[in-house]
Amino acid sequence: MVVEEPNSGENVEKSDSGTAVAEPVKIFTVEILHMIKDAQQQHGLRHGDFQRYRGYCTRRIRRLRKALKYPQGDKRHFKRRDVTLAHLTGKKADERFIHIPLISAERAWAYAMQLKQEANTELRKRFHLINKLRRACFYALQLQELCNTDAFDARTKLECEAYVAWMHGTLHFELQLWDSAGEHLKRAQVVYENLAKALPEDDQELYRAKVNEFTPNLRYCAYNISGGASGGKIDEILELRAQGVLENLDVLVSQTKTESSEGLQTIDWRGRKVTVRPEKVRLFLLSTQELDKSLAKTAKLDAKIELIERILMDCKDAIQAVKDEIKQDPKLRSLTTGQTVSGVQYLLAYLSYIRHSRTLQRNLSLVDQAKLNFDDPNQQQSQSTQAQGDGKRVRPQDLARLYEIILQNVTEMQQITGMEEDAQYQSEVANLAHTFKAFRCYYIALTLIDMKKWKEAVALYERASNYANESFKGKPCAEFQLQSELKKMVSSIDGSKFSAHAYSVLEDDNSEDASGVSTKSQKTTKPLYERLSQYKEDQSLHTRAPNVYKLTPDMEPIPCKPLFFDLAMNYVELPSLEDKLESPGKKGASITGFVKGFLGWGGGGNK
Repeated sequence: MVVEEPNSGENVEKSDSGTAVAEPVKIFTVEILHMIKDAQQQHGLRHGDFQRYRGYCTRRIRRLRKALKYPQGDKRHFKRRDVTLAHLTGKKADERFIHIPLISAERAWAYAMQLKQEANTELRKRFHLINKLRRACFYALQLQELCNTDAFDARTKLECEAYVAWMHGTLHFELQLWDSAGEHLKRAQVVYENLAKALPEDDQELYRAKVNEFTPNLRYCAYNISGGASGGKIDEILELRAQGVLENLDVLVSQTKTESSEGLQTIDWRGRKVTVRPEKVRLFLLSTQELDKSLAKTAKLDAKIELIERILMDCKDAIQAVKDEIKQDPKLRSLTTGQTVSGVQYLLAYLSYIRHSRTLQRNLSLVDQAKLNFDDPNQQQSQSTQAQGDGKRVRPQDLARLYEIILQNVTEMQQITGMEEDAQYQSEVANLAHTFKAFRCYYIALTLIDMKKWKEAVALYERASNYANESFKGKPCAEFQLQSELKKMVSSIDGSKFSAHAYSVLEDDNSEDASGVSTKSQKTTKPLYERLSQYKEDQSLHTRAPNVYKLTPDMEPIPCKPLFFDLAMNYVELPSLEDKLESPGKKGASITGFVKGFLGWGGGGNK
């Protein structure tokens, strides 16, 4: 039972004038099912280890009492101290006090489930099991009496009602009291169903899974009540009883819907609602709503750019807060292809879209600011020389560079995690990319015109026109209305393209030689037959002595022909060479015979 200490429901302070001023009561929200499911999954129940979970509950209660400075006696003596309503009201009210009876009930239930596993071999442990379930129901009733006060909201009251009904249904199920067990379990199921309908979409999955857990036990209860017959009518009776036993169900559900919709707790983006939990993200979303109003009132581009840059810094902090939440939950760390995007992942995608769209808005403001000091080269082609700027004028390549940055931003928008399968979103972003590609090609063409590259400029004009036509065919993005500006650019492309084409025909690519001196006068000295492929107005052709063809060609060196020397060979007399030839008598004499005779081993010496 809950014991109310004196002045537990009244928080009275004295003001400076001496009159009593009532302090407002704090309203707590305890998500009981979320809390116990997270604890169970992280401390053993994922593998059915109830002993480990029971040990965690024991340590958790000890830490809570130590942190709240609410121990039960000292090391030698035990003095029971239950949580009272006074701990949940007043200046020192702390939500953690309500965790003590909740974790105590979980500890007793975990001990009972551990004994249930061991009771298969030891039947005496079943009595211990029943006692532990009764102890769990006792703590659950203590939790319910605390939660039914004004210190808790409607959602906490509903969750507590369902938790108590489930705990009593578990006890009666083990006691084989099928009728009462079915009523309690059906009551818990009805509460969780209505609670799931009142909550946002990303919170409904856990409650629907809990509803499905009751189905086997309810069927077994109906089977035992009907004696083996069909339990359809029994289910209807149990459901009617459950709805009648739970008082003020509709009132609590409507209060829960109102509380969940108060403030900016949910976002609706592209047909899906997501709950916003981090406080930093809520504040950021509120500031984005005020940003649009501030931008509408601001006329100067510098002030607009500064406002957008401030909100981008806040957006970075909000994205980091959501990433920290994802890191804390192991279920949200990985997202495979084809898997449904969770609420937190969808919220992260929404914040990423805000960051990229605001960055795009900032860059477009920079483009508008640059166009104020922009000189169009098409409007200055008739001038022989252009006046030098004061250093602040914007060149076409500067605008082309800005649109290149914008296109990188649009590419990042297409790659946002969780939006790859959204065909409509991808179509809108692709159409936006075609629009900015058209602008980029247009200003690159202006850059080429400034460099007097006429043919390349015509090709870029044509490509810009093609991108613009593709953009007109697609569905434009609702946030960036650039169709009117794109139409103006297309209308200016037609005239600029024909102008560049005309200049490409009239312009001579070799306008200057290596020395930098104009060769116009040198070309006029050439006769007409040498420059038939070039169009150039030559006034000398209309005179009496037109420079058409040079009648006396210049002398050119030619190679000599050696045919003259071949004819002279017939008349050349060569000198006699008789004295150089050997006579017939001296045919055998040689240096070899002289050596043989001198040494004495020749043929004549042996005679």
